[in-house]
Amino acid sequence: MPKISIRGEEMPASPIRKYAPLAEAAKQRGVHVYQLNIGQPDLPTPKVALDAIRNIDRTVLEYSPSQGIRSYREKLVGYYAKFNIRLSADDIIITTGGSEAVLFSFLACLNPGDEIIVPEPAYANYMAFAISAGAVIRTIATTIDEGFALPKVEKFEELINERTRAILICNPNNPTGYLYTRREMNQIRDLVKKYDLFLFSDEVYREFIYTGSPYISACHLEGIEQNVVLIDSVSKRYSECGIRIGALITKNKEIRDAVMKFCQARLSPPLIGQIAAEASLDAGEEYQREVYDEYVERRKCLIDGLNRIPGVYSPIPMGAFYTVAKLPVDDSDKFCAWCLTDFQYEGETVFMAPASGFYTTPGAGRNEVRISYVLKKEDLTRALFVLSKALEAYQEKMNKDESEGKDEIS
Repeated sequence: MPKISIRGEEMPASPIRKYAPLAEAAKQRGVHVYQLNIGQPDLPTPKVALDAIRNIDRTVLEYSPSQGIRSYREKLVGYYAKFNIRLSADDIIITTGGSEAVLFSFLACLNPGDEIIVPEPAYANYMAFAISAGAVIRTIATTIDEGFALPKVEKFEELINERTRAILICNPNNPTGYLYTRREMNQIRDLVKKYDLFLFSDEVYREFIYTGSPYISACHLEGIEQNVVLIDSVSKRYSECGIRIGALITKNKEIRDAVMKFCQARLSPPLIGQIAAEASLDAGEEYQREVYDEYVERRKCLIDGLNRIPGVYSPIPMGAFYTVAKLPVDDSDKFCAWCLTDFQYEGETVFMAPASGFYTTPGAGRNEVRISYVLKKEDLTRALFVLSKALEAYQEKMNKDESEGKDEIS
């Protein structure tokens, strides 16, 4: 039988989804599973978007332009202006989700073997997109004990060599919820400028910032306008993960021209998704404020609850709707799987993403998990209680295993 490609072998399984079959099996056994593993908002999609889909009066659902519908791109110019990001419609290319924007950025800017510096823990699919493009991710460690703040410039410079072509950040960050400070963004700007690198900046969570500190976009950084590629998506801000509409934004015409070749090869982004996304821009401030206020409450519920569980620690995330928490377990991969296969409390269990899948450094994140606060507060409160019971039971299991191991040795 023919052998699959090296690329196929090296492609990592999603830490967010890899235990989905175990969760499904638990549900089949009648266990209620609290899904804390995935950033799928449960809040309603804007009514204007749903109405736009219901009221489609076209007789043909045709291809859209490869770069996206112009009326939508023009409308986005006004959206970004609210964040002091000054663009023209031609700076914006609509993609099939933010994922395609990342992939096309890599394909257009990087050669096989080129290296990208990425702070870890990082969104796991960045690695998958890099493998698809033949690029190499070089990670720079951030730690939970330091709140996932960026390391000093010297740590970045230790990684820079003749193959280094780009820095990739996610701000606010998935999976940590960290928000980069002005000092940190200026540090990145100076590195990009000094070494003439690309800066890929994933900013899909800009609406979800829970601090008085300002949101500093890569597009705000002076002197590197031609180096910046901004990644965006409507999935989170409008609870529209399923319509698969993202955007790739850059003032660099050479990058746009290269990206357009890949856009033309895949023909067009989803037509119906663009119709919904364009309508969503009319959802108004009230919709966004209600969504924001709900996440503020959920964040408090989750972080307070986690830090009350003995042995658990989570820093306070300043953005997005995730946190990385340290648990009193030997191996979070084993623990997360065990919660789905061997544990239930009053017919309930929890599904979390092991944080090890967000690191490339061997052994890093081994006792950490990523938790999404995308459930209503009542469910979060109950999920935290079930998690505390799971940790108690797992500790008993570890003690028993250790005791049996000593007995065997003696």
